[in-house]
Amino acid sequence: MQARLIPAGRGWRWLTDGWKIFRASPLKWLALVFGYWMLMTVASVIPVVGVVAVLLLVPGFSVAFMAASRVVERGQPIELSLLFAGFRENVGSQIALGGVYLASIGLVLSASMLGDDGALARWMVTGARPSPEMVQSEGFLRALMLAATLYMPVMMLFWFSPTLVAWHAMPVPKALFFSLFACLMNWRAFTVYSLACAFVLFVVPTIALFVLMLFSAGALRPAAMAVMFPFVLSLMPLLFASFYASYRDIFAGENAPSGA
Repeated sequence: MQARLIPAGRGWRWLTDGWKIFRASPLKWLALVFGYWMLMTVASVIPVVGVVAVLLLVPGFSVAFMAASRVVERGQPIELSLLFAGFRENVGSQIALGGVYLASIGLVLSASMLGDDGALARWMVTGARPSPEMVQSEGFLRALMLAATLYMPVMMLFWFSPTLVAWHAMPVPKALFFSLFACLMNWRAFTVYSLACAFVLFVVPTIALFVLMLFSAGALRPAAMAVMFPFVLSLMPLLFASFYASYRDIFAGENAPSGA
């Protein structure tokens, strides 16, 4: 297997390809994403233990959306059982990958403590929300910036590795290396993709909210805020499908194995 170098413009195409995949079966996509969100939410309610369990399982569950994209592309129906597609083969490797992800997040949160004495880390692990004064403090903002910066290499390590483990039976260290290398090699495409995602997820909703507030003189503010979460949730299938488009371009190409 070999990662391919692709043009920067493909980063935008990942998002449009993701839209095509989502558009083919929107209701089933939304059901799959909602099922995942519910599982993660219920598990994370349990302090510490729930958060650990979620982090351990995130890589394996991410394969579900790759599998859903694959079946749509093949003209097959999405089934809710695909949510557990990442745990049907190479389960031990997926759990090991989850262990690496858990350790990585632990390191990121530990480093963030240098900025705010652990307020962000406690919020993430125990659910104890910091006071409004703390959230607005310079220390908390520094912790957020530090965590976001340190999370970037973690994201690159895990962008492709769960799929490489599940579909190509790669050992965990090799999958992590291939994922990181592929992201670095195609940094231009990923930069374009990140800008496109920021536009769709943040710029478009913000403009829509501003226009709504402007024309209603603020009267529709509560209703507008109430629909923001469902709106963002409805965009998640588009993003998940775009992950598959990036995998297909960089790893699968025209020579994808029969299981991929």
